[in-house]
Amino acid sequence: METIVMKFGGTSVATPEKIIGVAERAIREKEKGKRVVIVVSAMGKTTDTLLGLAGEISAEPPKREMDMLLATGEQITISLLAMAFKKLGHEALSFTGWQAGIETESVPRNARIEQIHTERLERVLDNGYLCVVAGFQGVDKIGNITTLGRGGSDTTAVALAAALGAEKCEIYTDVDGVYTSDPRFVTGARKLEQISYDEMLELANLGAGVLHPRAVEFAKNNRVPLSVRASYSDEPGTIIQEVITVEKNLIVRGVAFEPGVARVTVIYKKPFNGSLANIFTKLAENQIDVDIIVQSISDEFPPSVSFSISQESLEETRRVLTEAQSDIGFLSMNVEIGLSKVSIVGSGMVSNPGVAARMFDILRSQDIPVKMVSTSEIKISVVVPETDMKKSANALHEAYGLSELQVHQDIS
Repeated sequence: METIVMKFGGTSVATPEKIIGVAERAIREKEKGKRVVIVVSAMGKTTDTLLGLAGEISAEPPKREMDMLLATGEQITISLLAMAFKKLGHEALSFTGWQAGIETESVPRNARIEQIHTERLERVLDNGYLCVVAGFQGVDKIGNITTLGRGGSDTTAVALAAALGAEKCEIYTDVDGVYTSDPRFVTGARKLEQISYDEMLELANLGAGVLHPRAVEFAKNNRVPLSVRASYSDEPGTIIQEVITVEKNLIVRGVAFEPGVARVTVIYKKPFNGSLANIFTKLAENQIDVDIIVQSISDEFPPSVSFSISQESLEETRRVLTEAQSDIGFLSMNVEIGLSKVSIVGSGMVSNPGVAARMFDILRSQDIPVKMVSTSEIKISVVVPETDMKKSANALHEAYGLSELQVHQDIS
């Protein structure tokens, strides 16, 4: 029998009525003769409520205990969904992440899945049950409950699909697919029929919240057929696969943007004295993610390195670098906040020179200052003032012909 993994986000299971709707959708797949695994997130705003409770107890709660707390949200959902299946006349069993055999590294709040022991799930599926699995969580080698970071239920679903050799993994959410940009802020943003793993991975890493980056990485590495669909309709969503077969003429396929960026500039004594390596080694040891890095060395000024981080990590970055200042050997540190990152993504950029020049020209025409730049084969990212973020995204989306109106005009 073929296996399908269906993942439902928090808004899709926010009420008992929606949970019953999820059960009915999963039952329709089971009645097609499939083995069905359902992965769910915490109901609605449950995770935010739990974070708020922790904040009332402590401004800096222990990360291990935060994992214990946050993992309870999904446990509520899986038990209610299993009850819904029983009410509808179908046998189902619910599993926390560790009961489902999901083993992770020992990194509280942001663990990665290392392996999945599927024996128990296989037995239950073979006996005709639906399996309901809590997303976002697992257990490390010494038995500590771990969580996978915000949005980690996507990763749970794709990892289970890979481990079980599933026919496909479907991510059900409150949007009907992957869009060329966020339609709440960008005029003319439209749903894509298909997008490649590489393009989706870039968009996910660059702020597009529809899929967790680790989920896309798992899908790409294991060639898991992946789709993003609306939980409220039967319309087809967006298919994510290795090679796209439609809209091949698009050089840029999406525009992503992310607020809350800070730029840190470290001025150090002299080049090539190990300071550069020491800075980023120390940050990595403290699980601080660094994004764009720009080094400046000249005969006229002291050498410096600038890098971007999330503004949420700024205070910890200050603390880590200040405590290690004598070991690292830098002179001073400057910080700029109130920034954002805006990116264009498209596999067609590889074979089309001049994309970057056009991007900079568009931003210049809008009087938008560019603070930092990062490029890869299929993306260009710029750091701009957060006040210009939406303006930048809209200008780029229009200039690269991504709006629904423009595409229809091209077709006609």
